Amino acid sequence: MLIDKLAGEAGFDVKVRECQSRVGRGEIEGRTVKLVKPQTYMNLSGEAVTCLFAKHKLAEPAEKLIVISDDLALPFGKIRIRAKGSAGGHNGLKSIIGAIGTNEFTRLRIGIQPEHPISDSKRFVLDSFPGATRPAVEEVLERSVEAIRSILRDGVLKAMTEYNREESKVKSNE
Repeated sequence: MLIDKLAGEAGFDVKVRECQSRVGRGEIEGRTVKLVKPQTYMNLSGEAVTCLFAKHKLAEPAEKLIVISDDLALPFGKIRIRAKGSAGGHNGLKSIIGAIGTNEFTRLRIGIQPEHPISDSKRFVLDSFPGATRPAVEEVLERSVEAIRSILRDGVLKAMTEYNREESKVKSNE
């Protein structure tokens, strides 16, 4: 959802099929970016990432990589930016770290943990958000767009300072 919002606001689409992904290229904050939506299973995301790195012969690929992921361990609406770090139990991040051989890439994690207990986390993560949560989801997406723009414009450290200290301001209404 965030990739589509970023691309839409920048005036391009993420539709080209490449390396088991949907890819779009455009400009955000004066920088040429490639937005990628891997079409693999989440725990195989690293395959798509390494294919794209190899295909485009990126010399220092991890330095330019920003991974966006949902995170069931973070409260709904909380966003967390990191310049590097462990996978934190996230299978997609594990796959990428294993495939590229480093954990030194920027990531934006978006909290999706509801205020109520869930019995089937896999199903919860794959389901769409209920209609009643749509305004809250839009607010989270807008803050996440601003965070990505800040990373691109001001660098990851400044973005971390600004966005990691923010408390979640939205409620999921679930």
